[in-house]
Amino acid sequence: MSAFFGLSPFTWCVLAIVGLSLFGLPIGLSMLGASVFYLIISGQDVGIAAEQILNGLTNSYTLLAIPLFILASELMNLGSLSDKLLSWCNALVGRFRGGMGHVNVVSSLIFSGMSGSAVADVVGVGKLTMDMMTKDGRYTKAYAGAITAATAVIGPIIPPSIPLVLYALISDTSIGYLFAAGVVPGLVMTAVMMGLNAYLAHKRNFPVEPAVPMREFLPLTVKAMPALMMPVVLLGGIYSGIMTPTEAAAVAALYTLVISVVLYRSVTPSGMYNSLLNSGRQMTTIGLLIAGAMVFNYVVAKEEIPKDVQVWLAGFQLSKDGFLLLVNITLLILGCLLEGGTILLVIVPIFIPAAQALGIDMVHFGLVVTINLMIGLITPPYGLLLFIVASMSKQPLGPLIKETLPWVFVLIAALMVMTYVPETVLWLPKLLGYKG
Repeated sequence: MSAFFGLSPFTWCVLAIVGLSLFGLPIGLSMLGASVFYLIISGQDVGIAAEQILNGLTNSYTLLAIPLFILASELMNLGSLSDKLLSWCNALVGRFRGGMGHVNVVSSLIFSGMSGSAVADVVGVGKLTMDMMTKDGRYTKAYAGAITAATAVIGPIIPPSIPLVLYALISDTSIGYLFAAGVVPGLVMTAVMMGLNAYLAHKRNFPVEPAVPMREFLPLTVKAMPALMMPVVLLGGIYSGIMTPTEAAAVAALYTLVISVVLYRSVTPSGMYNSLLNSGRQMTTIGLLIAGAMVFNYVVAKEEIPKDVQVWLAGFQLSKDGFLLLVNITLLILGCLLEGGTILLVIVPIFIPAAQALGIDMVHFGLVVTINLMIGLITPPYGLLLFIVASMSKQPLGPLIKETLPWVFVLIAALMVMTYVPETVLWLPKLLGYKG
């Protein structure tokens, strides 16, 4: 296309995104405004922006799952599910050295089977577990904050997962198989983090919590069972063919509401109102990002950027392993600087054609991408979870970042396993009928 003041329309578009973002405009609005500017200076109909948004929203039944999963996670925080889960986790693993750290890891694993969001995990059980860990000075605030932020990244790996829903949207991959693919990686990440906590517990002589008598374990299990059954209901409905993932999201929200109101009786009218309000706010933020990405992706496709990237990468004659290493390095670096949703909706679609050309499985690629983005949530300087935990614990970022680094390293090690041993990701989907 013709240059505009010496620069191509696409260059102006990118500069506009950067400039608007630096002025404090949300990244979704920045992409939307810059894309409209691109359409104007390239002589195209500005109505294309509205067309892309409307077509993207009306043709994607999948997107309905996102507000429903957000609502489910808000209702979990509203009810007393978190308290019941923490009591059960404490009875299960609290008796070992560094037991409260183990409780933190296991509670995040279980909560991740309900929320689909790392932020929801931190807000839901993170504050409670940090308070339990720092009570009477048993653990430092920095360590409690670091392990809370690190374990929250399991949330979008274990199904359900909002990032995997977004990946399904941009890659046209089955959500059901993506959800199944997240189970083993989530368990691997849980295992390496429990291993690191055990190592640090013995090295630093963390306290041993009083063991919960076994006679109390059964009553605690009964109390926690409605919450523990939610992942079973959710995934059982999907893989039995009874529900689509979007319908399962609606069932998850309804199930959480019923057990919170009827069984735990912990929902008040004002609490319900605030949950709906918070859900609406979160979905507005995500929806704005999706809308901006839809229009900007039109610009990227119009400029044939994915094709150019594919040709550029072909010049390096990368193997599958080499390409995946490049993707990992790129996403880990970008994760230090950008918000995960932006990377997923704007950067990842550029890599997908090259991945397909190399014969990389799209389900495997989706999990590799998502794990990268979750690690980005705890890497400085952007690290969204670090800021949330620092605010919740009133802890300076410096000590928190220092304590978080070992967790980043073990998660990167787990990422390498998932990247270069695809069966760790694809074993369960293939067991459920995935043909690749």
